[in-house]
Amino acid sequence: MKPTFPSGMIEATRLTREGRLLEATALIQRMLGGAGAAPDTDPPARPTADAATSRVIDVDPDTGEAVASVATMRSADVRAAAVPVGGTVSTTGLRQVLRGLFRPARPRDAAPAPDGLTQAPFVQTPEPISPEPVSEGGRFLGGTFSGPAGRLGYKLYVPSVYRGEPVSLVVMLHGCSQSADDFAAGTRMNHLAEEQGFLVLYPEQSRSANLQKCWNWFKPEDQQRDGGEPSLIAGATREVMRTYAIDPRRVYVAGLSAGGAAAAIMGAAYPDLYAAVGVHSGLACGAASDMPSAFVAMRQGATMEPQSGRRPDAQARVVSTIVFYADLDSTVHPRNGDQVIAQAAPDDGLQTEVLRDRVPGGHAYTRTVHRDRDGRVLHEQWLVHGSGHAWAGGSAVGSFTDPLGPDASREMLRFFQEHARKDIPPKSAT
Repeated sequence: MKPTFPSGMIEATRLTREGRLLEATALIQRMLGGAGAAPDTDPPARPTADAATSRVIDVDPDTGEAVASVATMRSADVRAAAVPVGGTVSTTGLRQVLRGLFRPARPRDAAPAPDGLTQAPFVQTPEPISPEPVSEGGRFLGGTFSGPAGRLGYKLYVPSVYRGEPVSLVVMLHGCSQSADDFAAGTRMNHLAEEQGFLVLYPEQSRSANLQKCWNWFKPEDQQRDGGEPSLIAGATREVMRTYAIDPRRVYVAGLSAGGAAAAIMGAAYPDLYAAVGVHSGLACGAASDMPSAFVAMRQGATMEPQSGRRPDAQARVVSTIVFYADLDSTVHPRNGDQVIAQAAPDDGLQTEVLRDRVPGGHAYTRTVHRDRDGRVLHEQWLVHGSGHAWAGGSAVGSFTDPLGPDASREMLRFFQEHARKDIPPKSAT
């Protein structure tokens, strides 16, 4: 990497904030590829599945207009600008990244910036997504957790079947530009909570912390136990556990994209809180330490060895992890899934079983099961063929979803149910 890269990224960030995406893209191309960078050409055609409706919220980087707010698209075309590992970078692919995960963040709870950055020309809030209908007797409640690192808003779904008996808690971390309502609608997790009887907590990133509402997974201060965003997410989790009858053996965390990276951080930093983790299209804890390394990690996987965010005195235990990635994802390379599993796996060898199947009328997929020496499943790795940067099997009502499956929500819940903690007693109903 050239010595001028950090200063160049600062300039690219400034251009991006001003809405000058083409100039920022050209600058990053020069930094990454030099004079041999590829011209701005359209990506090659991708194989597409038959007629799948996907609700994708995006912003045109050239016009600033919100596009495809309720669009009928083929799932494999979602964010289809590929960036080949070791190859040149198209401006289309760079625009995706600049739109998404690298907005400079102001301190949480800070007043709006005087230069109007929250209203940058190419950052427009898409039409809000209506909350998923709540079953009669169910409650979708808003709340706020406050701690030394700031405040964190959240929504909590309490299903109608909850009667005060100890139940599971699933913490869901949304992706960039999403909200709790959007993520709940896309994953249909509230519907599954009614069906299976668990509570769902949706921490919600604020624009004061990140202009695109991304979790700041690439900042070292937000990768550590008892500090930054992890302390707020853990604090909100514990607040719900104090308020409701939650079985401490069955507390889980999952997320998409930047939320998937945050979920990996939570599993690494709080193995004494979360029994298992679900990462969909995210990155390993410590995969990046700043914006430039984050850009590289998203494009091709981390170049450094991801580090655990746990304190040395934190309880050491293997946190079982299930990951979902897509082979046509041009936003987060599926190699990141290998790194998430490698970080979660114990040092000794695992037995690996590879299974291949296809969703009827939908995507083919490869499922890799990692077992310990006693044959118990520790981790699962799903690779969806022909899909892009979207929640597999999600509802078209939400953003960044691919209804052609497989059903990541159900599979994560199935995996979670198989991984209750054995080292602590269950909570008794009161």
